[in-house]
Amino acid sequence: MTMSAATRDTHAGGVDSGYAWFRLAICVVISTIGNIGLWSYVVALPAVQADFGVTRGAASAAYTVTMIGFAFGGVLMGRLTDRFGVMLPVMISSVSLAIGYLVCSQAPNLWVFALGQGILGFLGSSALFGALMADVSHWFARRRGAAVAIAASGNYISGGLWPPIEQHFIDSLGWRPTYLGIGIFCVVTMLPLALILRRPAPVHAEPSAAERKGMQRPLGFSPNMLQVLLGIAGLGCCVAMSMPQVHLVAYCADLGYGPAVGAQMLSIMLALGIISRVGSGFVADRIGALGTLLIGSAAQAAALILYTGFESLNSLYVISALFGLVQGGIVPCYAIIVRDYFPAREAGTRVSIAIMATVLGMALGGWMNGYIFDLTGSYRAAFINGFAWNILNAAIALWLLLRSGGSGARQQVVGATA
Repeated sequence: MTMSAATRDTHAGGVDSGYAWFRLAICVVISTIGNIGLWSYVVALPAVQADFGVTRGAASAAYTVTMIGFAFGGVLMGRLTDRFGVMLPVMISSVSLAIGYLVCSQAPNLWVFALGQGILGFLGSSALFGALMADVSHWFARRRGAAVAIAASGNYISGGLWPPIEQHFIDSLGWRPTYLGIGIFCVVTMLPLALILRRPAPVHAEPSAAERKGMQRPLGFSPNMLQVLLGIAGLGCCVAMSMPQVHLVAYCADLGYGPAVGAQMLSIMLALGIISRVGSGFVADRIGALGTLLIGSAAQAAALILYTGFESLNSLYVISALFGLVQGGIVPCYAIIVRDYFPAREAGTRVSIAIMATVLGMALGGWMNGYIFDLTGSYRAAFINGFAWNILNAAIALWLLLRSGGSGARQQVVGATA
């Protein structure tokens, strides 16, 4: 009896194989380590501000530089992944994290520190989100949604794991030795792990003539037009998402509960976000990524509007937990949609462009909602603003789902594999 192509791939360490799951685990470990580049300054900001003697606004600019670098650097790393595989971007990331933290730790002023933070974003952590999700997507067919979502969860695990460790060393040693130590740890651990990813992605069967035609006009759009729509959707959902994620601590302080309570709520939100991020992948494998995106978007909008009607301490804990449970799975859906409707050879670039839009949405929303607060003296209007952007996201998701005929390409891919 002749073994099927899928069976041969599984036994050979290809698609859906044991090696694929092992590779996924390594990607999560690398992401958990290297995404410290996105979270470390949130913890170190007060100490850095005091060291340089600058205002909170000036000190916060370094974080903005980090996020902008992360957004555009992700596209560069995605292109490198498409061309050379993911090992090279991960190696660049590990070395760049070491360099960035070294520059920051020795910075004589805020401008040099911001340069170091830019390196952390542009060449450091940027390879550890979109590019890793794209690489993982090549190694799975039946469980692609779950695998991509698990790969994306490393970002949230990093956000939950690193801050208390970093704060301990800042309190004990100071922020400069802590930054230097983080950089050394990243390069020492990530470089060997990167070598495990040297195996090239499995070669997928050439699409049929009908499939090629579908990729030329995905959902009836040109490929670039669908990319633009996904970008607008990603911008909208993350402008909305940024309201509680960026301003929850300040909101709790304004209500008289104190920043420590807000930080605790934020930690709960991010921890539950891991559950929703992984769970959404399994849902996407069953109903398709477009349907999953619509469900997540609608649930996030509902949670956002609840913030405008409740201000008691217990209700804020409940709403923040609910928000975490529904918002974590939205961003990975864009990576799954890209893999469903675009050629595999473009996955790294197109996934990274979609993720770039979501990061820019977080940056825009963080600033916009703060500006609205300055104008109105309340976060109520900012929550409503986030809700409006969320409706834009949901409308695009519903439109795309209707154009797909109500069933995503995920089922078609699984059927073809079977």
